[in-house]
Amino acid sequence: MYLSHFGLTGYPFERDLQPDELFASTSLREAQARLSHLVELRGIGLITGEVGSGKTTACRQFAASLHAGLYRLLYVTLSTGNVMDMYKSIAWALGLPIERNRAMAFRAIQTEITRLATEARQQPILIIDEAHHLRNEVLEDLRLLTNYAMDAERRLCLVLVGLTELRRRLAMAVHESLEQRIVVSYHFAGLARDEVPAYLSERLQRAGCPLPVFEPPAIEAILEANPRASRTVPLVSKVCNISMARIATQILLGEKLSDFNLKNRSIRYYGVKEAVFPFNMFPAIDPLLGPEMRST
Repeated sequence: MYLSHFGLTGYPFERDLQPDELFASTSLREAQARLSHLVELRGIGLITGEVGSGKTTACRQFAASLHAGLYRLLYVTLSTGNVMDMYKSIAWALGLPIERNRAMAFRAIQTEITRLATEARQQPILIIDEAHHLRNEVLEDLRLLTNYAMDAERRLCLVLVGLTELRRRLAMAVHESLEQRIVVSYHFAGLARDEVPAYLSERLQRAGCPLPVFEPPAIEAILEANPRASRTVPLVSKVCNISMARIATQILLGEKLSDFNLKNRSIRYYGVKEAVFPFNMFPAIDPLLGPEMRST
């Protein structure tokens, strides 16, 4: 409906963008610089951020910048299984046959990584997306997978990408060996407030609308109503009984913030947002009241 209303040639905020069409935010540029440095070091990297902050987008842009003849990119998203599931995913990415047991799978992957690094002169880069779902034993095996020549050589570059809870988990004593081997770390903070107007303008221009559509009050409403910009605001919306997302949508369609007659009022109760505990990392604990519980 709004395509014809604003004279757009396409939807401006779709996800299927080419790497050169991505908005060059400060976070994205910093992530690219750190990932490039990680490749030079051939070590283990950690990229974290909240949902929708741009983690996978940064990895996609990074992958597009790699020379296909010099690098072998392995991208794995199956992060909820056991060690053998991870080995199978990596083996498939390498074009290897599936081994029947853990030791043979580990050896086959390391042998192929060594062949790529020494004979084919290709640097293997393994990106594990949604890594916050990885079990403790899988994280430990991934660390062991980067051990070559009695830990004297670096042949595999490993990038762990996940939500903020992954950073908290790696800080635990059980993952001390892995945490000490992380040479590059970055946390996505998302778009800065002063970058949002430029982002909106660029996306609209690419969709065929060179004129400004969003007035400053509308931009402020977007910032406050979008849970990707502020994950606390949805809770505040529920506590205050104000449908911020609906108001932001109406503003996008031409209404003004002053039309809603919003007034300051006191709230006589409290809203509590409880942290989600990763029960799936502890098989002995009943997950009935685990990650499915949210701040609602």
